[in-house]
Amino acid sequence: MDSPFTALFIGDVVGGRAVACVAAMLGELRLRYGADLVIVNAENAWEGKGPSKREADQLFAAGADVITTGNHVWENWKARPLLSSNPRVLRPLNYPPGNPGNGTVVVETPRGMAAVMQLQGRVFMPPIDCPFRAGLRAAEQLRQQTPLIIVDMHAEATAEKIALARYLDGKVTAVLGTHTHVQTNDAQILPNGTAFVTDVGMSGAFNSVIGMATEVALRRFLSQTAHKYALAEGDWRVNGAVITADASSGQAIQIETFCVRCPEPPSTA
Repeated sequence: MDSPFTALFIGDVVGGRAVACVAAMLGELRLRYGADLVIVNAENAWEGKGPSKREADQLFAAGADVITTGNHVWENWKARPLLSSNPRVLRPLNYPPGNPGNGTVVVETPRGMAAVMQLQGRVFMPPIDCPFRAGLRAAEQLRQQTPLIIVDMHAEATAEKIALARYLDGKVTAVLGTHTHVQTNDAQILPNGTAFVTDVGMSGAFNSVIGMATEVALRRFLSQTAHKYALAEGDWRVNGAVITADASSGQAIQIETFCVRCPEPPSTA
């Protein structure tokens, strides 16, 4: 039997110091899990917004193969030329035509070609194009090149993530939820062979409210008015998931989530 395919997915990286933390640990994590493909969600990499070239370069140099983002990528204007110039930096596929970047990419791995797709939900989020229909069309097209397809489902609502995974069950290798920054305890293999977890969690300062400085988050909730976003510091961790799949069929064999502590990252100043 051929060796299985293994994908390592790192959850939403929050801030420049979290980028440094992930970059410092990525080689060790890749070796630990024997990963053929490494995907990093960097939606919040630059001051809580999408990555610029600097953060992307750090992550690629550390061993990332593909970077995914999300709705906050549009809040960093420096991310737009990055999306246009680097096909391995994805934004959600189902944004309307005319936006820069791509929602899918096929890359070469030691176990053959593998695809990464990113979709974005619409519940409690911008009313963009349908992720279900866009995802199914893309999966059918990608399967002509490879059965190994990892989907980043960037969404707010738990039910929408689960529904999308059920909809694509058997058509993709894994559907991994991002955006809410809290790792869930429901990693599983669906009936037709697709691995799923509602949210892989975040990578950054856990002495926080989902990456935000606690005092700022409290002011927002108590005053019910806007306050400037501020990144948190302390208790640095990396959250992620590891998916093992049959390389010939693309069906998932195993999924596990992890949360590892990382040393105090260097300053980004």
